[in-house]
Amino acid sequence: MEHVEHVRFGDQLYAIIVRASFREPGIHFFSSPELSQQLAYMSHPKGKSIEPHRHNKVTREVHYTQEVLLIQKGKLQVDFYTVAEDYLESRVLSAGDIMLLCSGAHGFHVLEPVEMFEIKQGPYSGENDKTRFAEVAPSEIRIKGPNL
Repeated sequence: MEHVEHVRFGDQLYAIIVRASFREPGIHFFSSPELSQQLAYMSHPKGKSIEPHRHNKVTREVHYTQEVLLIQKGKLQVDFYTVAEDYLESRVLSAGDIMLLCSGAHGFHVLEPVEMFEIKQGPYSGENDKTRFAEVAPSEIRIKGPNL
């Protein structure tokens, strides 16, 4: 799928980016079942019904927060880092793009005024939820993929 990018470094999946241009009928799961956050796209024709349902109480163990970002407006640069805080490379997200951050570390730079949604597991633990570190120098930035 050319409109879907699996950002990998070595054998580690850091992110799944689905560009706004993705359009396929039916249901498409982009995340694998072992991820604690699932990402799917659904496109159904008029008249399609989805049976009423409820979700059962299922105990899950979550070790790391995984975030989903949905860009509504603007452009956002995502900088990828290893958990050892070494810079890897960057991507640019634009309006309509969605990204599931799966592992590693990340930072952001707003390239155009941005409006976005962030969806992640809760409850948020404040500063206990993350470790902050120094960002890469602008001269070191390497942007891969479409720079829309």
